[in-house]
Amino acid sequence: MASNLRTRVREGWQQTLRGILEQARSLGPQAVLAFDLDSTLFDNRPRQARIVREFGLARAVEKLSGCAPHHWDSGFDMRGAMLKCGLSSDEVESHYESLRTFWLERFFTSEYCVDDVALQGAAAFTHAVVATGAHLAYVTGRHEGMRTGTLECMRRNGLAVPGEGRVHLLMKPTEQENDDAFKRAAHARLGELGRLIAAFDNEPTHANDYLQRFPDAQVVHLATDHSGRPVVLLDSIVSVPHFSYESES
Repeated sequence: MASNLRTRVREGWQQTLRGILEQARSLGPQAVLAFDLDSTLFDNRPRQARIVREFGLARAVEKLSGCAPHHWDSGFDMRGAMLKCGLSSDEVESHYESLRTFWLERFFTSEYCVDDVALQGAAAFTHAVVATGAHLAYVTGRHEGMRTGTLECMRRNGLAVPGEGRVHLLMKPTEQENDDAFKRAAHARLGELGRLIAAFDNEPTHANDYLQRFPDAQVVHLATDHSGRPVVLLDSIVSVPHFSYESES
């Protein structure tokens, strides 16, 4: 999951994750930790690839019918994925708009989000958070229509799910609601749960928003992929590649 922000990952990032868990243990139920889902805890490239394959089969575009997760190594760059599947630039442009419409009809649905897979160490880390007694809040731009598939995917991948300890899932009421506005509004709900000590997100905009709203929290950026908006992360935000904090790589 490539990103030009991967260069921000620095040696010793694992200690940041260990330190967050230590703080959560010391505060117990007073502590709140917030996690985004897509490209933070979950890799949604399998979902992306499935949609492209189905489009290829439906429209008889043979090269797209072989789309695999590794073709999506540049975030949400659909044109880049189509090129990596073997289409020429002209072929990409001839199919792009139709594929984009096909994608929009499927990507934000329970039926397709069940294909997501957890990032390395993500499941274990969520359970480590729950074991501290702290509140774990999933704060996602997914809408309520995706709740069933999201919960199924959490269970299948072994993540802590709402109902286990102090676990919460905050989702947009409707698909049309703006992600940025929803997450900013969710800050107040997090404050009602307790003291936000850490927040995890792959989007620089959302990571910066957390730090500005909760300046005493440790904000962690997942250096996976993002929407591509030219936003510079604030200096004190730590970038990590995954959640395997016992790893040295």
